[in-house]
Amino acid sequence: MGRRPAGPARSVLLALSFILLTVAAGCGPAQSTPASAGPAPAGANGEPYNLYAPINRPDVSGTHGAVVAGHPQAAAAGYDVLRAGGNAVDAAVTMAAVLAVVRPHMNGVGGDAFGLFYSADTQEVYGLNGSGRAGALATPEFFAERGLDDVPGSGPLSITVPGAVSAWAAALERFGTISLEDALAPAIGYAENGFVVSRVLANDLTSATRLNDAGQAIYAPGGVTPQEGTLLRNTALAGTLKQIAAEGPKALYGGSIGQVLASFLEAEGSYLRADDFVTHTASWVDPLSVEYTGRRIYSMPPNSQGVALLMQMAMAPHFPLQDMGHNSADYLHTIVEMKKLAFADRDRWVTDPEFEPSRAADMLDPSYLRTRAALLGARTAESVAPGLGGVSTTFNPGDGAGDTVYLMAVDQDGNAVSWIQSLFGTFGSRVVEPTTGIVLQNRGGQFTLDREHPNVVAPGKRPYHTLTPHLVTDASDNSLRMTFGTPGGDGQTQTLFQVFNNIFLFGMSPQEAVEAPRYRSSSGTTLSLESRIDPAVRVELARRGHEVNVIDGWSGSTFGGAQVILVDREMGTVRTGADPRREAYGIAY
Repeated sequence: MGRRPAGPARSVLLALSFILLTVAAGCGPAQSTPASAGPAPAGANGEPYNLYAPINRPDVSGTHGAVVAGHPQAAAAGYDVLRAGGNAVDAAVTMAAVLAVVRPHMNGVGGDAFGLFYSADTQEVYGLNGSGRAGALATPEFFAERGLDDVPGSGPLSITVPGAVSAWAAALERFGTISLEDALAPAIGYAENGFVVSRVLANDLTSATRLNDAGQAIYAPGGVTPQEGTLLRNTALAGTLKQIAAEGPKALYGGSIGQVLASFLEAEGSYLRADDFVTHTASWVDPLSVEYTGRRIYSMPPNSQGVALLMQMAMAPHFPLQDMGHNSADYLHTIVEMKKLAFADRDRWVTDPEFEPSRAADMLDPSYLRTRAALLGARTAESVAPGLGGVSTTFNPGDGAGDTVYLMAVDQDGNAVSWIQSLFGTFGSRVVEPTTGIVLQNRGGQFTLDREHPNVVAPGKRPYHTLTPHLVTDASDNSLRMTFGTPGGDGQTQTLFQVFNNIFLFGMSPQEAVEAPRYRSSSGTTLSLESRIDPAVRVELARRGHEVNVIDGWSGSTFGGAQVILVDREMGTVRTGADPRREAYGIAY
């Protein structure tokens, strides 16, 4: 990944104007789909895809680079960096920091992050695990002594060391061309001077009344949450970001910020201490990958759930998905049942590989997946047992939180970043440290106290994680084809399998692919469908045993907020898809 000096940044206002003009000018019929994407799109009965609905946003395209992020201000900041000469990593870290301010209930300095990086120089993909660890005191006995049968899902005992800042710094150190100070500058501006609260954010911030007193003072002063159109500031967080910009990640991991957090959390009853912050580092890891439709799909290894998506993709060739037709009953039933098989193994085996040998290679073994695919029945399964000799345990990660942000960038040299970060639940642990303005995550709630399960809590251990970024290359030469990802907890792998198939099986453009109606499978036989899916398909799925739950209109956060940058080598373009279900925006130039 080349290092080029970045010139003066363009104004954020210019980039925002570009977004508004592009979206306004592009509303209308979808662009034609290039032959390289896949066959002509077909619906459940063979009709063109647009039977369901025209796309709401344009297929934004360019010839140099592109960014997509879960908030327009973040996308604008990333665009500024690319246009000023920065690379994809510079843009990604800048967007990540902005998202930490403008989506405060979903991610931040107190959360975790994962990233995948494509280097045009080496044509290789690199993984970065920026998830935090449990403290040295975190043992099953620690919780038992406090009368607990499980790790709490919120509060001080749900907090692990935040890892996002370590990931920002590690990414820039290895691949970036700008300093951490430069990357944090736009975020500091928004925290210090304020940003406009959107309608979506105003609705999301109603949950701020559940925060501790310090959190409510920022996000719900006097018990009143910010309204649409008002300015929201977090001057304490601005000060924290300034200190990190000046001192680097050591400000949090061993410096005064970490000491403040550790002292505060100890007083609140947490197991975290100052030394737990000192010993934390982000980890460079080898991604997992499988081949499907002539492409190679990369994802994160455990402790991430990325292997679950790859299992579904590796099972897919055993079924004629394309012939079934997009969102037909046969198609939806098949991919839902594949998800259940993958999740049974995910829930049993995904854990921190530093504590238990990873079973990812076994889970992706072609002969094993052939036997798993053979288990798929004509009726939906109420429950699925794990394979590989595993037995079900008391550990159940639940349906997963969806309070996460996503971002991605492709630069003019062909480098790419696919990045995800989160607090896990809405406002994470619901604990905010008052002097730093940091909202702390609740990812520790994904540990179990079941000693027979690989994900049992232990000192220095990383918990099971739903966060998972993705990249796609051509299987023949490993050239970059696509970045894609979504927030959505357990729904991440489900949404992304559908989006990938929409593009490479059913020939949709990136924007069509992210806007197409989706499903989300929950525990047991529960199956949520967007109302745009054919009513006859719903009836047939119910006949097969699915407990169908129809969600009217656009689904909000239930089905994630997918993002795509498709690299079309034949056309020499990059094309974005940004999901209108949330606040994702894409810019290409």
